[in-house]
Amino acid sequence: MALRKLLKLSAITSALILAGCGGDLVVNTGATDNATDGGGNTPPPVISNCPTFATQASSLAGVTKTVCEISGAITSDVRLTADIAWSLSGKVTVGNDNSNSATLTIEPGTYVFGKSGADYLVVARGSKIQAIGTAAAPIIMTSVNDMLGLSDEESAADWGGLVILGKAPTNKCDQANLASCQVEAEGEAGPYGGNDPEDNSGALRYVQVRYAGFEVIPDNELNGITFAGVGRGTTVEYIQVHNNLDDGVEFFGGTVDAKYVVLTGNRDDSLDWADGWQGRMQHVLIRHNPNDTKANRGIEADNQSGNFTATPVSKPQIANLTIIGNNFDGEDDSEGILLRAGTAGELYNVIVTGPTGMGECFEINSDETITNAGNGEIVFRNSILDCAEPFKNSVDASGNVTLNAETWFRAQPGNMVTDALLGGYIPAPNSPALGNGYNVANNVDPWFDTVNYIGAFDGMNDWTTGWTIGLHPDDDLAACPAGTTAVNSLTGRLNCQLSGDITANVTLAAGADYVLNGRVRVGQDNQNNATLTIQPGVTLYGKSGADFLVVSRGSKINANGTAANPIVMTSVQDVIGSPTAAGQWGGLVLLGNAPSNKCDQTNLTNCQVAAEGDAGNYGGANWEDNSGVLNYVVVKHAGFEVIPDNELNGITFAGVGSATQCSNIQVHQNVDDGVEFFGGAVSCKNVVLTANGDDSVDWADGWRGNMQFVIVKHAADGAKANRGIEADNQSGNFGALPISNPVIANLTIIGNTFDGDDDSEGVLLRAGTNAQLANFVITGPMGMGECLEIESNESRALAAAGSLTLTNSVIACPTEATKGTVDSNTTTEQWFLNQAGNSFASNQAAVLDGIFTIDTTTPKDMTAVSSFFEAVDFIGAVKAGNDWTAGWSVGLDD
Repeated sequence: MALRKLLKLSAITSALILAGCGGDLVVNTGATDNATDGGGNTPPPVISNCPTFATQASSLAGVTKTVCEISGAITSDVRLTADIAWSLSGKVTVGNDNSNSATLTIEPGTYVFGKSGADYLVVARGSKIQAIGTAAAPIIMTSVNDMLGLSDEESAADWGGLVILGKAPTNKCDQANLASCQVEAEGEAGPYGGNDPEDNSGALRYVQVRYAGFEVIPDNELNGITFAGVGRGTTVEYIQVHNNLDDGVEFFGGTVDAKYVVLTGNRDDSLDWADGWQGRMQHVLIRHNPNDTKANRGIEADNQSGNFTATPVSKPQIANLTIIGNNFDGEDDSEGILLRAGTAGELYNVIVTGPTGMGECFEINSDETITNAGNGEIVFRNSILDCAEPFKNSVDASGNVTLNAETWFRAQPGNMVTDALLGGYIPAPNSPALGNGYNVANNVDPWFDTVNYIGAFDGMNDWTTGWTIGLHPDDDLAACPAGTTAVNSLTGRLNCQLSGDITANVTLAAGADYVLNGRVRVGQDNQNNATLTIQPGVTLYGKSGADFLVVSRGSKINANGTAANPIVMTSVQDVIGSPTAAGQWGGLVLLGNAPSNKCDQTNLTNCQVAAEGDAGNYGGANWEDNSGVLNYVVVKHAGFEVIPDNELNGITFAGVGSATQCSNIQVHQNVDDGVEFFGGAVSCKNVVLTANGDDSVDWADGWRGNMQFVIVKHAADGAKANRGIEADNQSGNFGALPISNPVIANLTIIGNTFDGDDDSEGVLLRAGTNAQLANFVITGPMGMGECLEIESNESRALAAAGSLTLTNSVIACPTEATKGTVDSNTTTEQWFLNQAGNSFASNQAAVLDGIFTIDTTTPKDMTAVSSFFEAVDFIGAVKAGNDWTAGWSVGLDD
C-alpha cells in the first residue's frame, strides 16, 4: 500500500510539472505591483477565468477544464459550474454556524476535488447545498488522484469528504434546551443539532463521493458523507459513496430521509447511525469490495455510545436494502448488520449475503437493544439472510446466551434463511426475493415506494445504471488484463489470449473478448494455486477442439455473471457469426479435492484419478472442497474429442466439493454429455441442458450432490441425443464405495425422435447407482425411446428396497414409457406407479406448455430433505410466471 501511494505521488508530481506548475498544484495567478519579467518591465496582469469567490489554479495533466480553487468560508450564494474543475483548499465551509448563511449550488456534471486529506467540504447549520445532478451527468466529488486518472479499486483516503450540519434534534443535546444545542461534529467540521426536525440543508441528487475519508485529526476520519443533525426538509436521492476509508454514510441524530443509495468498497461500516437518527431510507445497495479489500459492517447501528437509553432513541425505518459482503478477515471482518448500544429500528425487505468467508450477517448486542427487540421497538421482517454464518448470538459476561438471534429472526413475519439467488446484486427470475416483499407504502409510511420484492432491486430494473462507479465496467478496455496477451481481434473488439498454466490470480474484465490457446489450466494440481475471475458479460472462446479450460485442484474459478450479462464460453464460429455446431472447441473442466470411489478410500489424501480429456487429476479427502463459483454461465458448441474416444463434456465436475457454488448454468449443443459429475458433492440449481449429443446429466464414481430446477431439452430437429439422465455408481465396480447417491428435484426432460445407436431416451439408472428423485416430468414426442429404465442387479436391488426412489412425478411418453423389471415380480412400470404421487400421462401436450409444467401433480416438499431445496407448488423445472431461464439462456424456443 505504501509503495502504491508513493508511486501515485510521484505520478502526480510528474503530471503537475508537465502541466507547468512546478510541482505546486495551486498557483495564485494575480501579479503583484512590483513584479517584473526580469528585464525591468512589468508584465500585464494575468486575467483569471475563475469567478471572484475562487482563485485560478494551475491546470491538471489530462484535464482540459480550467481549475479554480475555493477556500475558507463561503458567505454568499455561489454556483459551481460544470465547465470548471473545482479544487478544495483545506476545510471549505458553506456559511458560518447559523450566521452568514449561504447556498452552494453545483451544476450537473461538475467535478469538485480535494488534493489531500485536509481538503473537505462542510455545509454549516443554516446554510444549504443544492447539488442536483442527473443520471447522465452526476456530480462527482473526488480526489486529485482520480482527476489525474491514478485512482483504482484499492484507492481510498485521498481527500476528506462531505459534511452536512443541520438543526434537527440529536440525543446528545440537552433535550430541555434544544435551541442552544452545540454538538461538535467529527473532523473539527463544526457544531450541529437543534430543535427543528423539518430543517432543510438543501438537496443531494445524483452525487458521487469517491476515495475520501482521510484522518483529519488523530483517530478521527471523515465519513464519505456525514449527516449530522440534518432535518427531513433536506432531499437526498441517488447518492453514492465509493471507497471511503471510514464509513460510507453516517447519521448523527437528525431526521433526514434518503432514497436510492449506493455504498461500495467502503473500508469501515457502509451505513452507520447513532445519537437518535429517526429518518427513513429505501432502495439501498451496499457492496463490499469484491477484491476482499478491508471492510466492516453493512450496518453498524447505535443509539448513543455514552448513554444507551438517551432520547430520542435512534429508530430509522429502512426498506429494500441489499448488503453484499466480502471475504475480508482482519481485526474487523466483513459483516452484515449489527444493532447495538440501545438502538431501535425497523428493517423491511432486506437481503444480506456474501461469500463463504464473510463474517456473521446479523447480530443484536447490548441489553438495551435486546429489550427493544423483545418489545417491538426493533422490527426486521420479510427479509432474507443468505450467509455461511447467518447469526451471532448475544451473550453475557459468563457466555450465557441472552438473545438467540436465529430464533428471534425466524419468528418475525416473512423472514427466510435461504439462497437469495442473486446474479451479482440483481435477483434471478426465480429468486425468493421476488413477490415476497412487504408493502411498506401501505403498511408503514406512504413516503415509501410501493414494492412487492425483497432487496434493493425488482429483478428487471437496475437503477444504478449510468450514474455510479465501480458497478458497471467500461464497455471497452484500453489494454488486456495482466495474465493475458493481446492478439489479433476476431470479434471487432480487443481480444486477449490465455495460454498455458495460470499461476497467479487473473481477472478477465468486461470490455474485451478472451481466447483460449490450447489447454489453459488454472493452477497446477494443488500447487501454484490461483483464482480466475471472469466478470459479467465476458465472452471466452476457443478456436479448435484443443482449446479448453481446466480449473485444477486447489484453484478456483469465480465466474459470477448476471441474467442481463451472462458469461459465455463458446466457439470462434459463434463469436464471428459463422455456422455453429457441436464440438467446435473443448469445454470447461473443474477438478476438485472431494472423494471419488475410484480413490483408495484408506488413503484419500493421496488420491490421483485422471480426468477425461487429459485434463489432470482429481479426488481427495475433502467433501467440502471449494472450486469457486459458476453463476449465469453458458457453455456452447463444445465437446471436441481431445484424445481418441475421449470427448470433453460441456462442463465436467470431477471430485468437486460442496462448497463450490453452481447456479444458473447452461450447456448447449455439446458433442458429449452436457454436465457430468465424477464423484464429489457439488450441488447445482437452475440448470439448462439443450441439444446435447450424448447424455444431458451424467453421474458416476460416487457423486453425492443435489440438483433442483433442471431442464433437459433434446434438439427439436431430431439431431443426435441420448439420455436425459445416465447414472452410474462405478462402471468397473458396481458396489464401490461411496455409492453415487444424489438428490434431484424438479427436473423436466423433453426428448426428441433421434433413432441411432443411442436413441433419445429419458432416465437410465444403472451400474449400482442410488438416488432420490422427485418432482420429475419426463416426456417427448412419438418415436422417442424409453423414458425410464433401471439396469444392473445392484441398482434394481436398491430400487426394490426403497432406497432408490422416484416420487411425485409424471411420465408422458407415448412410445415406450418404461423398460424392463426391478425384480422377478415387479416391472419398472409397476415400481414407478407404486412410488408416492406418480402417474402416467398420454403425451407431451398433457403435461407441458412449451417448457412450462401444466400437470397438476402435487410436488414433494424437498425442504425437509435439505435446506438446499426450495419449496415449490409444481413439478418439473419451470412454471409459467416464474421463468428463471428468461433473458440469459439459449435454445429453449427451438
